[in-house]
Amino acid sequence: MHSLKPDFSFVVDEHGVLKAARSILGAGRSIPWSGRHMRVDRTGRSTDAGRMCPQRAEQAGELVVNTQHDHEDADVLIVGAGASGGVAALELASRGFRVVCLEQGDWALPDDFTGGKPEWELTRLKQWHPSPNVRGRKSDYPVDTKESPIEPLMFNGVGGSTILFSGHWVRAMPSDFRVRTLDGVADDWPFTYEDLRPFYDEVTHHIGASGLEGDPAYPDAHTFPLPPMPIGKYGLAAAKGMDKLGWHWWPAPNAIASRKFKNRPACQRYGACESGCPTGAKASTDFTHWRDAIAAGAVLVTGARVRQLTVDNRGLVTGAEYVDRAGVVRHQAAGVTVLAANGIGTPRLLLNSASAQFPDGLANSSGLVGKRLMVHPYASVYGAYENELETWLGPTGQALQSMQFYETDTSRGFVRGAKWNLMPTGGPLTHTLWEPGENWRDAFGSAFHPRWQSTFGRYTEWGITTDDLPEEHNEVVLHPDAVDSDGIPVPRIRYTISENTKRMLKFHVDRAVEAHLAAGATSVHPVPVVRESGWHLLGTTRMGPDPATSVVDEYGRAHDVPNLFVIDGSVFVTSTGVNPTATIMAVALRSMRHLAENRHNQPAAD
Repeated sequence: MHSLKPDFSFVVDEHGVLKAARSILGAGRSIPWSGRHMRVDRTGRSTDAGRMCPQRAEQAGELVVNTQHDHEDADVLIVGAGASGGVAALELASRGFRVVCLEQGDWALPDDFTGGKPEWELTRLKQWHPSPNVRGRKSDYPVDTKESPIEPLMFNGVGGSTILFSGHWVRAMPSDFRVRTLDGVADDWPFTYEDLRPFYDEVTHHIGASGLEGDPAYPDAHTFPLPPMPIGKYGLAAAKGMDKLGWHWWPAPNAIASRKFKNRPACQRYGACESGCPTGAKASTDFTHWRDAIAAGAVLVTGARVRQLTVDNRGLVTGAEYVDRAGVVRHQAAGVTVLAANGIGTPRLLLNSASAQFPDGLANSSGLVGKRLMVHPYASVYGAYENELETWLGPTGQALQSMQFYETDTSRGFVRGAKWNLMPTGGPLTHTLWEPGENWRDAFGSAFHPRWQSTFGRYTEWGITTDDLPEEHNEVVLHPDAVDSDGIPVPRIRYTISENTKRMLKFHVDRAVEAHLAAGATSVHPVPVVRESGWHLLGTTRMGPDPATSVVDEYGRAHDVPNLFVIDGSVFVTSTGVNPTATIMAVALRSMRHLAENRHNQPAAD
């Protein structure tokens, strides 16, 4: 065992072509450059005009190095190139660590997305659908959801689910970190809002979030590098309704550029955020982190599906075994391994890494790997309005958010609360779809045109994100028979909506109906639970100070395996009642900075 003591250096020839990149460890190891040649200056920064990721031209002309070749040992191996994986790669590579990331998906370029093309709404139903079970790409793995009322949603590729997320950029509330203390349920997080606040600030300004300072729902007037997106006609109507009721609302923060920011243009308001931004204005980590991480020396291996982590006879993780797109099984060695594979992918991998040393799954002495799954059961309350409100106009994205009923009020019959977000409702096809179980006559035939005319441009949504408290019977397990295309057991979800959440949903749906009516809606259409809403996959390797009741410590280090880290939403102690991406990325930054700053004391595999 040795400790990580990196010092990064480049070797270039007289023409500025990178010949080697060395990271010198305590053990004296070094790595030759194993990718394709790229031209760099004397600091090692690329000066080439092309790029080498999926062999397509880069719009901005900047070089992005990507490879599927074998690599020598890494200081740090990251599994997953999404929100937290991007944060880890940039933080560590910038500090001189040799970083390799294995990602089962590939790169997507803005032109791959269809938001600016005639087929956009059709491709949302298949190619760019958020459920891997519907999308069915080679990079996807199926998820057994027969025992869950909520369909898990995710995307596999560089940028992960930030490719398809709505871009809601919301901080958790201070009370979210002290639920046991305040409400007597669940557990407190091992750190506070104030501990995480500087990392929220740093990530917010790094990605170029748009928002308005001074939301009175928060104790601090946190700032944004960009002004808020326009709230639009539908936002103005909803705000007037909230004012009539005396309820909180605020121009919503979004991970979307309202003006040009770094390498991203301003939002052009296609409203296609949930099927991939066609302009690159949304802050997906392929833009915000991965290009800079690769420029700093990180190696990103795409088309690499990890099937298990390997361990030595001392119980340290030595790297990962993965299957490339040619079906070849390979091994990537590393001193430290970091999992960033989401709240389903991470426990799946740990459970599938069972061995004689770890018979119940890697890092699972607590028995909590895969347990306490939280998914934020989501309700939609739609209002139809007489006036044209331009509800086809983006971003999607949120126009307003409300924290009016976020904190616990036990007189309501439940604890905790929910965040509301006001959203547009998309293009014309959205308003003509028929759902199984509905009477088709309500949408087709003679009802078709009247329905379309009464909803398109006049239909808006108050969405309700509930604080989903952890319960151990909600879990991710390995399917005993079904496997993915590489022979890896698929995950099975067992999830039920708690009585507390059911009461919470009913209360909030009733209030959202009131909000629409106060704003002048002519009719209101609630959807008490949206099945395809499971974007937020949380809690399945929870953090905490006690190895008996948690999987990792407050910095994501596994209690059982000191050179293994988890930094995705799996580590959440409670779900909070807000969209988790800002918190996931802030927690990941806090964890990886701690790793970097304490590298001399960090155990690592030989």
